[in-house]
Amino acid sequence: MVESLNGKIDLEIPASCLMGLTTNGKVLVGDRAFEYYNERKADDFIQIPWEEFDYVSAEVVGKKHITRFAIFTKHDGHFTFSTRDNIKTLRAVREYVPADRLLRSPNFFEITGRGVKSLGRSIAGAFGGKSGEEGGR
Repeated sequence: MVESLNGKIDLEIPASCLMGLTTNGKVLVGDRAFEYYNERKADDFIQIPWEEFDYVSAEVVGKKHITRFAIFTKHDGHFTFSTRDNIKTLRAVREYVPADRLLRSPNFFEITGRGVKSLGRSIAGAFGGKSGEEGGR
């Protein structure tokens, strides 16, 4: 059995790890780390010390509903989770991660809008739209 990095647990909540095959377990937010433990396999766990966090990106739908969040680390990539109450989980994480490191990820419509604008610029450029070099003549 693996030993927790935390001395004190602030939040323990049922969660899913959305990396590869989805697994169910528990997320622990404590004084030293964010931890995920699989409920079926004792050797399937993720422990991320607070100093290893780069930033957290949350997927927000509507104005307040958070469907999942991803933790980006300084060295080991990113990990995606969804808990029973993502807002409560992120509030607990906010105690240890500065608020400027908690970001909102772009939603489907924002990404699609950027793609449409980019496509429009590409098409305009292909058919003789204005370019920076022609403006000086």
